[in-house]
Amino acid sequence: MSKIIGRKKEQLILREFLVSKKAEFLALYGRRRVGKTYLIKNYFDNTSCIFLHCTGLQKGKLHEQLNEFYKQVGATFYRGVAIKPQEKWLDAFEDLTKAVNELPKKKKVVIFFDEFPWMATPRSGLLQALDYYWNRYWVHDHRFKLIICGSSASWIIKKIINNKGGLHNRVTRTIQLGPFDLSGTKLYLDEMGIKLNHKQLLELYMVFGGVPHYLNFVRKGLSAQQCIDEVCFQKNGPLVKEFDRLFSSLFKNAKIYIEIIKEIAKHRYGIGQADLLVQTKISEGGRAISRLNELEEVGFISNFIPYGHQEKGKYYKVIDEYILFYLYWIAPHLRTIQKLEDNRGYWFSKSQLPAFKSWAGYTFEAVCYKHLSQIRHAINVDPGAQVGTWRYIPKKADEIGTQIDLLFDRSDGAITICEMKYTGEPFAINKEYAKKIDNKIEVFRKHTKTHKQIFFVLVSAAGMKETMYSEEISQCITLENLFESLK
Repeated sequence: MSKIIGRKKEQLILREFLVSKKAEFLALYGRRRVGKTYLIKNYFDNTSCIFLHCTGLQKGKLHEQLNEFYKQVGATFYRGVAIKPQEKWLDAFEDLTKAVNELPKKKKVVIFFDEFPWMATPRSGLLQALDYYWNRYWVHDHRFKLIICGSSASWIIKKIINNKGGLHNRVTRTIQLGPFDLSGTKLYLDEMGIKLNHKQLLELYMVFGGVPHYLNFVRKGLSAQQCIDEVCFQKNGPLVKEFDRLFSSLFKNAKIYIEIIKEIAKHRYGIGQADLLVQTKISEGGRAISRLNELEEVGFISNFIPYGHQEKGKYYKVIDEYILFYLYWIAPHLRTIQKLEDNRGYWFSKSQLPAFKSWAGYTFEAVCYKHLSQIRHAINVDPGAQVGTWRYIPKKADEIGTQIDLLFDRSDGAITICEMKYTGEPFAINKEYAKKIDNKIEVFRKHTKTHKQIFFVLVSAAGMKETMYSEEISQCITLENLFESLK
């Protein structure tokens, strides 16, 4: 496909970037496979600008990076004529500047450096050359539109956006490109001619997330279970080994990051930063915190502070659907998957196990956290409401503990408590569950000492069946609400 699906906000930024009457410097980052290259290439291929697209080579040497750069310069400015590469980036940018100067004065030039961190190795001199040519020449020429892109979000943020040297405050625009939400996923698959209902789409999303590259593996005519079976559990399935590829492409010492994320994934309700550092035996220096920040910046984990626990610091949860799925279902059975020639029906058999309910509940919560805007909109909560979780672990034998998945502490004297439920059939509130709700609210009131009005909302993947106890629920949020497009 060459059509850009969704990404309306990003396309508006790119339009303003291009029509601007000054030189522009855009930093673009996001996890691998999320569609960064696709967005830029397909947007600017449909404009009248000159578009130079140079991609860094993973573990490529300086002369290899320069060879690729000159190949693209020749194709873009000289109709494919081969140009002898220079040996330094300073000289290469001099040749690029000359090529642009030969163009008409009104012709805009978009220079797109893709996977820039792979190019800008410590001894390459690329950052220094970019610093010099941007400040000395390009910033003064309104035709220059520079895009620096990379999957290593932490590198882009540290070296480009927050650069403390000559590129300090030079970035004019930024785009953090994330996966599609449920609405975007539906649009994307619709464009591929794949028409699935909300339940089927949710099942796919709980494994693939909204990552376009993963969604490309969905085949027309297959159910969600069949697609997952084909992509994740066949011997040569495209996502069987994606986990290791993903981490090795993003981090130099992938093993450490994998250890961290495996530990976080063990804790459904999150793990505190101090406990995490102890469990992973990572030193409590700035580097440990930096690694957590890097995992967060690429969208694999998120941090939160439980309601009323400000003094206890950050907690972390894994929020990437594929990573959760891999750790729960693929990694423990990898040898079996790779050994059998035909694993058809493997995922169906696994989905009948009790462990499926636990994983599905955990993952559905992660999906809901990515759709807080839709939930907030559905229950009419103001944007200023504080979002959080809450948990009480009993300290005495006769006490009752409880866990609150999600709450909105509102500015209108109320707190909305949300409970997420993933079930195959509409959720029915019986006498036992109604008592559980009452206990949850009572424990919350007692230990938070809040006097605010409490509303209890159910977020149910299959909706809610009316019973005599349904009045315990203020409102039920359904898949239709989560699929709502707010952009």
